[in-house]
Amino acid sequence: MLKNLIYFSIVAVIAWSCGSSFNSTELNQTERLQYALGLYQDEDYLDAANEFEAILLQFPGSSVVDDAQYYLAMCRYQREEFIIAAYEFSKLIKNMPASEFVPQAQFMLAESYYGLSPDYNLDQSYTKKAIEEYQAFIDFFPLNEKVNEAEQKINELNQKLAHKDYDIAVIYEKLDYHTAALKYFDVVIETYHDTRYAPMASYKKIHLLIEREREDEALAEAKRFLSTYPDDENYNEVEEIKNSLEGSSSISSN
Repeated sequence: MLKNLIYFSIVAVIAWSCGSSFNSTELNQTERLQYALGLYQDEDYLDAANEFEAILLQFPGSSVVDDAQYYLAMCRYQREEFIIAAYEFSKLIKNMPASEFVPQAQFMLAESYYGLSPDYNLDQSYTKKAIEEYQAFIDFFPLNEKVNEAEQKINELNQKLAHKDYDIAVIYEKLDYHTAALKYFDVVIETYHDTRYAPMASYKKIHLLIEREREDEALAEAKRFLSTYPDDENYNEVEEIKNSLEGSSSISSN
């Protein structure tokens, strides 16, 4: 709807907003949308949100409702009311699936959860939700110009999740909870294989397995490290470990 509208002039919007007896309820649906958009463009997000909500109530089923719903959500997002923004974007996606705003709404839904994603050492429920919504955006709109940005955001958020699990593994290792440490190192290696924490976890796992005298497993992990992370800074050391373990294995077999 929005791209097909002929906008009123800035002068008209100013006249509306400055008139002492101005009442937006007297406007028709197109005029009221224009007035609300003028408030939005002036970054008066609270008053704009009130107008968009009024449009949804006053003109249900009209051709401007998806415009109003999208920009209501954007008002909430601009005010950093991310939970409410996510709710409003979800309403558009669910209730207006044919709207031209659905791709933008899906991306902004993910952005809302991204805004809620906390530091890596805190609960990461919103981080995981953001990844889920970015992936849905990519899956449903693979040709959209924002796909690359969504992929970058997913990678960034996966780094955060990997960081959290890697630190948990290191803490368990220091506490001598070796089984738990190995479990979390494996989570990082398998689940977040394309993050910078995966080779770090593999490297730590190799040393922990050697410390626990589980040489066969350490050798298998060393071989995987060498084939998976050929450019890692610890490559030469791991190669020496592999050769040493293979030598020990050969001596033992004889």
